[in-house]
Amino acid sequence: MNVEYEVKIKVDGINFEEVREILYFYGLSNLDTEKQKQVFENSYAVVFLLSDGKVIGVGRAISDGISQAAIYNIAVRDEYRGKGLGKVIVDELLKQVAGCNVILYTHPKHLGLYEHWGFSKMKTGYALYVNQEEYRREGFID
Repeated sequence: MNVEYEVKIKVDGINFEEVREILYFYGLSNLDTEKQKQVFENSYAVVFLLSDGKVIGVGRAISDGISQAAIYNIAVRDEYRGKGLGKVIVDELLKQVAGCNVILYTHPKHLGLYEHWGFSKMKTGYALYVNQEEYRREGFID
């Protein structure tokens, strides 16, 4: 089954309750709807996939726009998974940060997917989380 969808690269008109639901489902964020809206509004690049007006996929990047970028919150609504939409989101974000070195931040259980798309596991990264123990339990850090 092919999915008809629209790609949006602006936050205008986006239902952020739907964004919150998708990210929460995958354990990528537990922020409330208003905070999710702020997060995406404050990002350098955003991508939303909509089907019949409903948000079915999201992603965002923070960047200086010159040399460095980081991709976050790549998620596709569960019933639309396996149709290549995650790759569409990542490719659209990469266009918006073209020329930058890019790191991609994801949940530990999704690491293999991004290696398949050409990303390499880093050997030089560290993280300082607000709630270190929670992220340790989830497998984000050693």
